[in-house]
Amino acid sequence: MRLLGLIGLLAAVVIVGLLAKTSLRGTRAEQPSAAAIVPGIAPATPASSVRAQAQQIQQQVQQALDAAMQQSARSVPDDAR
Repeated sequence: MRLLGLIGLLAAVVIVGLLAKTSLRGTRAEQPSAAAIVPGIAPATPASSVRAQAQQIQQQVQQALDAAMQQSARSVPDDAR
């Protein structure tokens, strides 16, 4: 009886291992790149550097903040200032 239990346990471990292997293989292929996650940022080319990408993001954030400040300055009434 012990031998039958050991064979069953071994078969279960093999099946779980194979399922985990195929599951992990499937998730690696489906992971999107960082450029696909963040809208508005162009996909990175091999020649682009991290510094250039960081400067581009800083410029985009600065432009967005400037636009938000201009929008909020327009919407505040003169009496509230």
